[in-house]
Amino acid sequence: MPLKLSLKPGEKFVLNGAVVQNGDRRGVLVLQNKASVLREKDIMQPDEATTPARRIYFPVMMMYLDEAGAERQYEEFATRLTEFMGVVRNPDVLGDCIAISKHVMAREYYKALMLSRKLIEYEDQRLGHVS
Repeated sequence: MPLKLSLKPGEKFVLNGAVVQNGDRRGVLVLQNKASVLREKDIMQPDEATTPARRIYFPVMMMYLDEAGAERQYEEFATRLTEFMGVVRNPDVLGDCIAISKHVMAREYYKALMLSRKLIEYEDQRLGHVS
């Protein structure tokens, strides 16, 4: 099933490791086969991985963007997820952590990435960083 991306003027995204930027008008991109795509808003820079949940998100994002090199990121992911699960007591959040781990093990990195966003939202709420 094709993936249809509606892009804002100037919006950037990553497509199979290449940074692509839309032109000066709204645009639509239709991907006919499997590809790793992340919108600019979902891309995290290494220096932004400053909290426990973000330190989980970052290696998952890297595994998604570079599936061939996923093994290099796995140990960091596993360490950070284990640390996070060791301090969280919320059963729903722990369930999300288990689901993230299962998705990573199944190489379903995009699903793991989107669930990791929920950990960041939970963490932001707990730390009072809700925007």
